[in-house]
Amino acid sequence: MRLELGEILIKDVQFGDVSKVENGTLFINRDEIHALVMENEYIKSCKVDLAKPGEETRITPVKDVIEPRVKVDGPGGMFPGVINKVTTVGSGRTHVLKGAAVVTCGKIVGFQEGIIDMSGTGADFTPFSKTNNICVVIEPADGINQYDYEAAARMAGLRVATYIGELGRAVTPDVVNVYETKPVFEQAAEYPELPKVGYVYMLQTQGLLHDTYVYGVDAKKIVPTILYPTEVMDGAILSGNCVSACDKNTSYHHLNNPIIKHLYAEHGKSINFMGVIITNENVYLADKERSSNWTAKFAKFLGLDGVIVSQEGFGNPDTDLIMNCKKIEAEGVKTVIVTDEYAGRDGSSQSLADADPSADAVVTGGNANETIELPPMKKIIGMLDYTDKIAGGFDGSLRPDGSIVAEIQVITGATNELGFNKLTARTF
Repeated sequence: MRLELGEILIKDVQFGDVSKVENGTLFINRDEIHALVMENEYIKSCKVDLAKPGEETRITPVKDVIEPRVKVDGPGGMFPGVINKVTTVGSGRTHVLKGAAVVTCGKIVGFQEGIIDMSGTGADFTPFSKTNNICVVIEPADGINQYDYEAAARMAGLRVATYIGELGRAVTPDVVNVYETKPVFEQAAEYPELPKVGYVYMLQTQGLLHDTYVYGVDAKKIVPTILYPTEVMDGAILSGNCVSACDKNTSYHHLNNPIIKHLYAEHGKSINFMGVIITNENVYLADKERSSNWTAKFAKFLGLDGVIVSQEGFGNPDTDLIMNCKKIEAEGVKTVIVTDEYAGRDGSSQSLADADPSADAVVTGGNANETIELPPMKKIIGMLDYTDKIAGGFDGSLRPDGSIVAEIQVITGATNELGFNKLTARTF
């Protein structure tokens, strides 16, 4: 598949009478966004606000972040199986409003949403302090459960991102990047002298609001399979989960997966990038065994010399990660695992809940238990009700002056296990 991604660089976002993109500025009609969100009967009210880089603004509790995109050529549409009909995407041309993001907020779980600070200490730990954010704060209708609330918030974010993405359809992109992966035999033959490398993409699928969707299907219902990398860039994988904010893969992370982009950058130079194996993270041992068996089988079936394995979440999924690693290594395929750590505030505890000697090449996104002090902000988008309860917070985290002392796991994207952050560790 060959996909052209046309990036329209968004330098500012403002409210206006007419929604449009003009000279690098995204204008948003607030009333139209509000009306779109309120079409869902499970939503009682919503507030639409803007947050820009450098402002003294705190957004919380953050549920998801989505990048506005529009399919301008080729089969299907953005977010297939959810917003558009189920058609295989990943080819043709897609326009991206680069620098803009839709941020959904709401007290869905309360302890596993996150914080985005647009300035100050916390801004350095999240990529979304650098985006121009259209924030949608959603209050649920009375009496609905958390699952309906999550679904309503998820759909609201995707519908708003689709609406905004459509504004870029007729705009000439500032930059066009081309990505291509050929059918497996053609791909293998293209660079026969280079090592064949694949990507094992672990998706959070433990249920109870720990869900990820593939072409609209809850991924805990799937067995591992193979995707073209460009399908991921076209919205085939979407976040629906409420896991700790620091290592949650938002929909924005999936659309901009840096592992996929880096493998493409090295394709034809140091490696032959063969494609993506998606797999789930399970609760029961038999399901973990089945899925890890299949990932190893696909790695061997594709004739790979090496794979990168990325995780989402921590604790229970550490077992899935290590199972994938050791079974793939047992097939003679070299692995590198990408994870983060929960090593205690002093960094002296065991980093992962599972381990194996085969996991001898590890990239870490940092220690989520490290503490940080976030300064007070002049503007709050959302509410501070659950600050002390967010994973990483504790009684007294929210101080009377509005400052917050907590572990960095309260920050959306702080230790992201795709490497979409600034933290890591090195052995000297």
